[in-house]
Order: sequence, then structure tokens, then C-alpha cells
Amino acid sequence: MVPRHRLHGWAWWSLRLICLVSLLVVARAASAAETKNAEPDPDAPMRFLVVRSNAPACEPTCPEWISAEGAITPKSPALLKAALKTLGRRQLPIVVNSPGGDVDAAIAMGRMIRKNKLDIAVGRTWFVGCEPGAKNCKENDARGSHYIGNPYVLGSYCASACPMMLAGGTKRLVGPLAYLGVHQITTTVVQMNVRYEVRYRIVKGKKQVISKKIVGRKNTGSYKTYEMSKAVERKLATYFKEMGVDLSVIETMKSTPASEIQQIELSDMLAMKLVTSEDAADLLTNARLCTLEPLASNCREIPANKPAGGQPAVAKAAPLPQNTQPVDGMRFVVVRGSNPLCNPDCPEWIFANGAITPQTPQKLSQLLATLGNRRLPVVINSRGGDLFSALAAGRIIHEKKLDVAIGRTDFVGCDPADQTCLARDGAYSGLSVDVGADCDSACALMLAGGARRFVGPQARLSLYLMGQKQLVKAYLDEMAISPRLFTVLEGRSAERELDPDVMLQAGLTTGRQSVDALTGSSICKSAPKPDNCRVVSSSDAQAEAPAKL
Repeated sequence: MVPRHRLHGWAWWSLRLICLVSLLVVARAASAAETKNAEPDPDAPMRFLVVRSNAPACEPTCPEWISAEGAITPKSPALLKAALKTLGRRQLPIVVNSPGGDVDAAIAMGRMIRKNKLDIAVGRTWFVGCEPGAKNCKENDARGSHYIGNPYVLGSYCASACPMMLAGGTKRLVGPLAYLGVHQITTTVVQMNVRYEVRYRIVKGKKQVISKKIVGRKNTGSYKTYEMSKAVERKLATYFKEMGVDLSVIETMKSTPASEIQQIELSDMLAMKLVTSEDAADLLTNARLCTLEPLASNCREIPANKPAGGQPAVAKAAPLPQNTQPVDGMRFVVVRGSNPLCNPDCPEWIFANGAITPQTPQKLSQLLATLGNRRLPVVINSRGGDLFSALAAGRIIHEKKLDVAIGRTDFVGCDPADQTCLARDGAYSGLSVDVGADCDSACALMLAGGARRFVGPQARLSLYLMGQKQLVKAYLDEMAISPRLFTVLEGRSAERELDPDVMLQAGLTTGRQSVDALTGSSICKSAPKPDNCRVVSSSDAQAEAPAKL
């Protein structure tokens, strides 16, 4: 006969490694006109989508990539595995945007990425047509790919556990315009009361266990520790060595409290071998990859997409009424004052009109690149939009030391929204006014980046914190704007127009002048002459540079 006993004992089970997501995530201050590509919920689980490039004229052979956006959860490795299975032997790069999450899952995905020899870059995707989560969407079916879009880097981030996923890439790219940060790991320990049933026999007075099984368990509580244990440090060291990443990244993690986030500069990422070059996501997703010989591995031909006659099909957008907020986001155009009294030396400016979207900073950067060393003021009219993108655009304006004023532009002759309207001498013709001009929500933060910032008496500026107090406070400090403004905003739960005195005293504006102070017809007769004045001969009928984006 074999005696039966129940053995009671304490055991610690289910040790899960979870990174606190302390990155300040963007809340969307959407305008009424901005309904597509809504800001994803940062706490939503990571989803994996195969996306085809919407780059002009790349069809029928275009690059594709895997868009990975959202928080890393224990289910993320299985979802990535399923996505890779649908691709067979195709090797698509991964474009990731994540606040972090489960460390074990991030490491598992990093190993999966390395095993499949995939490249990875920090970035986001702007979807065209069908968007993630849309049910029964068939808008892109005729093009042979359910998801079509454009990659962009500004406003993208990879924080907390995400860099561990990034470490798995063959090529690992972040670039100068994306954000990568780490911090101390939080370990959650769950305590369980476990009951065992043990069978044993006694041989010569000694117990010999025959079998042992669990017959019950009860959760008796949990606690968190915010210091990296030796076991966790060994696990991370083993993984980073395996991926060829320098272990100094662990020291950076250990030195940053779990409640904060430490941004790693690109030069340090290179030294740590966390990235393989200074390049960004464009290196993996650019349409030029599909014009090379041999084609990049992520290029795919869809013969049905070949335009008739072999020429790229160009869709023509319907013209919008003058000064309408563009539904596809903020538009930038170079404008030349049309007042005949200023000829041949007239002021020029950049008119920024429409909702701020994730593409806005990139459009602004591209237009500024066409201007070379010329510094034109920005005249802005916007109901707001994406907060993070507004901060990125504000930083570009701040870096270029551009002046900003709230205003509208009344175009003379034709409106740039009409595709048949062409710029002459590198600019469209128009007059700036501040009557009826608005700058709401995130737009005010874009304005804050200006070297000089003017809001005339007939223009309207409004702002509130949009639930992102620390993010906005840090940005205003960076722009050298008085803490008084932040104090005023803290007491607001809704958007309200800002008092001109408060704006001026807090430094959000630098003067009460209207937009005419930057674009008026007489400014080019003053001494010294402003940077945005340009002499154009009446015989010069050719555009000097692309004038709109």
C-alpha cells in the first residue's frame, strides 16, 4: 500500500517582465475636417499589416513593408509569426512605432526577426484608402493590395521594450528625426499558493517520490520592483550579445528610473551598435529600390497596375474653394505679394493652410529644402490637428529661425488647390490678411516655434493642454516661453481664445503686429531689407523652385 499525502508549500510563479510605458504619447486634437488616419490608441496591442507604397509612378512594381504599431503584449510574437507565414519566403522590412510593453515578447520577436534576416526601422505609415480597423473596406482591392500607404519618420518612436525588438534586425535604422528611448525595467512578481499531491513509498526507512502533481493554486497577491535583478540583467546581456549590440545599452537602462525615459542620441546608438547606420526608414521603403537591378527583396510587381501606354497614371484632385482647409492635411505654398506698388522687389512667404497631420513636418521640410538658404516667414491658418506633428513642425521652424504669423492668403489669378494653377517665378501670387484667420489647438504650438510670432487684432489664437501637460510644458520650456502660459493653460479643460496681453507677457507672441509686418508691400523699402524680399525681372517667366507641397 502506498501512503498518500498532500504537500502544502509557497512558490513564486509567473514572473513576467513588463516595461512601464512612460513615453508621453500623443493625444489627437482632431479638427472637424480631419477624419482619416486617426491617431492610434497607444495602449492598443501591436498589429502587423503588410503595406504597399503609394509613391507616385512606382506601379506596377512597388516596395512593400510590414507596419508594426502599438504596445508589445505577450500575444505579439504569435501575431508576427502569423504575418510572416502569410508572406512565405518574401522578406519585407518592418517599420515599427511602439511605446514598449512586454520584455519577453520583445525579445522573442527580436529573435524571430533575426532568424528570418529581416531589416527593421522606426517609423509610421500614413494609410491611403483602407485603414486599420476598417470593416469591409474594398477601396484598394483594384490595386491588388488591401493596405496602401506612405512611410514617414517624424513623430515616430520606439521606447521601453521596443529597442529590444529593434535589436533583432539585420539592418537597424532610427534616423535623426525619430525617437528612441529606454528606462529601467519593472518586474511584476505574482505570488501563488500552490497545492501539490505527492505519491511516495518508503524504502528502508527513506521516502522515495513516485509522482508529484499540482492539484490547486491560488493567487495571493503581487508586487512590483523597479530595479533590474541579476537574473533579468543576465537575460538581457545574453540577448544583446546574441544580436551584436554593445552592453552599454543595459547601463543606460539601469541608470534611468522606470518613471522616466532616456532618449538615446543617434551617435550613441551607433556606438552601442543598436543601429547599423545613420539612415532612416526611407532606406528600406523608397520607391527607387524597385528601379534598381536587381530589385530589392521587398519589391512586388502587380501587372494589372501597369498604366495604359506605359505611362504613370496621375490622379487629378478637384480644386478646393479659396482658403478651404484641405482635407488631406496642411498644404504649404510659396506666395509672392501681388501689390503692384512693390514691383519688382516684393515680399514672399510660405502659406501653411489646413489641418496638421503626421505628414505635415515632412512636407514642410521638403519645401524648405527647395528654398535653400532663403528664410521666408510662415503665414499659418489652421484649426489644429495632430499634437506630436505640430511639435515636430514647430521644432523645424525654430531650427530654421523662421518668423510666423497667423493669417490667410487671398490668391490672385488662380488657387494652388487647382492642379492647373502653376507658379510663376517660383511663387504663387496673392495678398495676406488676418481677417478670419484661425490658429487653434496644436496650431498654437507650431506657432510657438517661430523666431518672431505675430497674432494681429483680427486673427484668432486658441489653445488648451489636450491632456498632455508634461509634453506641452517641456516643449514650451524648449521654446523659451514663460511658465506663466502653462499656468494659465493648466486651469483650462476646453479650448478658449487666448488674451493678447497674456500671449505677449508669456512670450507666446513677440508682438501685436498683424501679418503685414512680415508680408506687407512696403517692407521691402525698409532698411535693412528683410530676408524674404526678392527682385524678379518682368521678363523672367520661369519658376525657380517647386512652390507647393
